[in-house]
Amino acid sequence: MFLTAKILVFALSGFLRVTTGFDIGLSTKCVVIPKEMDMCHKIGYSEMRLPNLMGHTSMAEVILKSTTWQHLTHTDCHPHVRTFLCSLFAPICLDTFIHPCRSMCVAVRESCAPVLTCHGHPWPDSLDCDRFPADEDMCLASLTKEYKYLDKGSWEMPACQTCPAVEEFFTHRRVLEVFCDTVKVKLSKKRTVFGDREYNIECQVEFITQGSLLPYETQSMIQQWLLINENCTQRMTLSHRPMVYLLVGNIEEGIILVNQVYRWQRRDSQLTLATQKWRYHKCL
Repeated sequence: MFLTAKILVFALSGFLRVTTGFDIGLSTKCVVIPKEMDMCHKIGYSEMRLPNLMGHTSMAEVILKSTTWQHLTHTDCHPHVRTFLCSLFAPICLDTFIHPCRSMCVAVRESCAPVLTCHGHPWPDSLDCDRFPADEDMCLASLTKEYKYLDKGSWEMPACQTCPAVEEFFTHRRVLEVFCDTVKVKLSKKRTVFGDREYNIECQVEFITQGSLLPYETQSMIQQWLLINENCTQRMTLSHRPMVYLLVGNIEEGIILVNQVYRWQRRDSQLTLATQKWRYHKCL
């Protein structure tokens, strides 16, 4: 259930630095946030202003331009990345436009720009933080200062790293060594019709051994690694047929590093032998 505009303003009072906004011209209108803008669903409101704060004048343009950012929001590179982007692409339908504060832009840029770089893209000029108002003006401010659990360091990101080569098992003993420090990942590709991406990566994570982290924590970190290191994931999903891999790595200061990747092939004789011996194997 979506909140009304008045309730939303109250709920976001911690975000807002209130002085005065600027009036919305008669040329703008309120429209329903389209279903194609998945990143701006379930954010507390269902209608947006058009044209938006990015200067997009048609819904077709909004959908086309926003889809290039949906992938970034899925990486959870910053707790406020969706709030920041949606305030620009799908601004809430109020009597005044509310820009994101410069501090929010800087916080999101510092965490998310490395992810864009990992994908081969710089932080765009259209999101230059200097264009946004200072915190003392009316704007959407980061809650980082007010809520310590959002302080930087509480959401360590997976590293953007060189893709490890997909290796082959040689002996069942090597397979057993790998089993002691690995997760099993099933990857598949899903076609989409928006933007220039051919697919979205979907993954299922299965644990062979369970370390000190809880299952959902490890799964979340693996999924983030797959999204951030997209070039690696693409190499592992050359076809639309589901592929299964073993990822071997370690976690250092909350950051996951994948060191080796093995293709899981059920007909591999050494893999079959290793799975038979696994119940009796003791990891060092």
